Amino acid sequence: MSASRRILCLWFPRLAAERVLRQRADTLPAPFAIVGEASGAQVLVSLCAQAQAAGLHLGQALRDATAMCPALVHRPAHPVAEAAFLASLRRWAGKFTPWVAEDAPDALALDITGCAHLFGGEAALIDVVAADCAALGLSVRAGIADTRGAAWALARYGGQAAHAHRNGDAIAQEARATRSRASKRRSWEVMATRVRTARALDAAIIAPSGDMAAVLAPLPLAALRLDSAVVDGLQRLGLRHVRDVIALPRAPFARRFGAVALRRLDQAMGLEPEPISPARGETHFATRISFPDPIGLRADIEAGLDRLLPRLCDGLRAKGFGARTLRLQAFRAGGGVSNVEVGLARPADHPARIRPLLMLKLDQIDAGFGIDCLRLHAIAVEPLPALQHAGHLDAGARVQSRASGDTDLDDLIGKLGAKLGPEQVQRLAPAHSHIPAKAAQPLAAAWYGFWGAAQAVGEAPEWPSPPAPRPLLMFPPEMVGAPEDDPTPPATFKWRGRIWATRVAIGPERIAPEWWFDAPEWRSGPRDYWRVEVEGGERLWLFFAAGRDVAGGWFCEGEGFVG
Repeated sequence: MSASRRILCLWFPRLAAERVLRQRADTLPAPFAIVGEASGAQVLVSLCAQAQAAGLHLGQALRDATAMCPALVHRPAHPVAEAAFLASLRRWAGKFTPWVAEDAPDALALDITGCAHLFGGEAALIDVVAADCAALGLSVRAGIADTRGAAWALARYGGQAAHAHRNGDAIAQEARATRSRASKRRSWEVMATRVRTARALDAAIIAPSGDMAAVLAPLPLAALRLDSAVVDGLQRLGLRHVRDVIALPRAPFARRFGAVALRRLDQAMGLEPEPISPARGETHFATRISFPDPIGLRADIEAGLDRLLPRLCDGLRAKGFGARTLRLQAFRAGGGVSNVEVGLARPADHPARIRPLLMLKLDQIDAGFGIDCLRLHAIAVEPLPALQHAGHLDAGARVQSRASGDTDLDDLIGKLGAKLGPEQVQRLAPAHSHIPAKAAQPLAAAWYGFWGAAQAVGEAPEWPSPPAPRPLLMFPPEMVGAPEDDPTPPATFKWRGRIWATRVAIGPERIAPEWWFDAPEWRSGPRDYWRVEVEGGERLWLFFAAGRDVAGGWFCEGEGFVG
C-alpha cells in the first residue's frame, strides 16, 4: 500500500432525518425522528440534533421515546428515498475527486489522492466540505487516513467515547476502586493529542500519513466494521480497543472469530488493499434550448422542437440506444414548468418517428406569459440493435416477419397511446398455462417485448399449439341443464333458456389445473371437455366436472369452432 494514498470518509449521522427536514418550507422547532422496524417493534433510526439533545438515542423504542419527549415528531423511514438522496450527495462529492463510492446507508468514501492540493490541502478541503454541508442543512463528520477502513473509523469514532456496554463493563457500572483507572480507559477521547499529530477540524479527524496501527489503536472495536456478535465476543474476553486485538496471534484470532474479522483489521491497517470503485454514471440523454425572448405560439414551439430532436437523436445513435419514453418540458417566464410525455411502441432514434407523437400533445403545453426554455429528455431508453439489411432472396421473408425495419404498426400504436394512454392500447400475449382461459394475457401493446424485432431473431414468444381445437368465443362457465352424475354427453340439454339436441360430440379432453393453482371455479376437480354440435349447426364447448370439493355437473364455456 502506497503511503501517499489518502482516503476521505464523509459520514452523515442524521441523513434520514435531515433529508425530511430539508423538504419542509417551515422550520421545525420540535424534536424530529425517523422511525423504522426492528424485531417487530418501531424504533428510532435517525434523529435530529434537538431530539438527540433531549436524551433520545438510536434504537430506542418509539413508545419510550414519546414518553420521554411528548413533543417528538416522527416520520416513517423511506429507504428508497434515502438511497436516492445519498446518490445525489455522491454526485455532489464528485467536485472533489472522480473516485467516489457510496458506503450505504449514510456515508461516502472518496479517494482524494493527488486532489487535496487543488483546494489548498486536506484541511482546506475539509473546510469546503463543511461549508457545503452547512448550506445543504446536513450534519457531517469526516475522517482522512491512508486506508478506507481507517478513514471510516475516524469519521465515526475519532474524538468520541466508545459506546456504553450493557453487560456490566461500563465505567459507570464498575466499583469505585475501578473507576480510579477511568482516565486510562478514556484515552480515545483525547485522540487529537494521542494519535501522533492528528487534528480535529470542525468534526473532522485528519490522521498523518504513516502507521495506521497507531491511529487505530485507541479506538473501540466497533471501528473495525465488525459484526456486533464478534464485538460482543471480544468484549467478553476483556478486549475493548483495537490495540488489544492488534497484539493477538493472527491464526488463533481467525479461528475464533472468523477470517472476515481478520480481513477487516488488515484492511484498516493497510495490510490488505481495499480499493474504492466509483459508481458508474447513468446514461443520460437530454438537450435544451433557451430563447432570448419568451415564446408562446405553437409554431415557435414546433421550431424549437425541430432543433432539439436531431441533437437528441444524434446522441442516442452515438451510444446505440433508442428512446421509449420522452418528456418535453417548457419552462415558463413567470415560473413553473409545463410537461408532456409520449411513449413509443419500439425504441426509436429518428426524429421522423418521434416528432408526430410530440405534435399530438403540444396543445397541452401551457405557455403562460411565455416560454423561456425548452428541454427534451429521453427518460426511458433501451439498446437499439443495428438494422441488418436483407438481399432480394430474403426480402419477402423478412417483410413477413417485420424484420425489415417496417415500423408502421409501431407508429400506429404510439399515436393511439399518445391519445388514449399507453396502457389503454393492449394486445394478447401467450401465457405459461395449459388452462384454456389463462392461455393468453392482455399486455400493453407499446411495452410488449419488442414484438417485431424479437421475431426477427427468433426470440418472440410463440403461441403454443393446443392439443385440441379451441372455440372462437370463450366466456365464464355457464350451468347446463343435464344429469349431474353422468359423464356421457347428454342427448338433450337446457342452456340459456333453450332446449338443445346433441348431434355430434367429440372428446373428451381432460384438463386439470396446475397443482399450485387455487381458484374457486376449479375446486370441482379435473374437467372433461367435449366439442358438441347441436341440431341447427351451432358448435358448443361443454365440460363435465365430477364435483370433488364443490358441486359439479355440465357447463358451457365457449361456442364456435373453425372447420
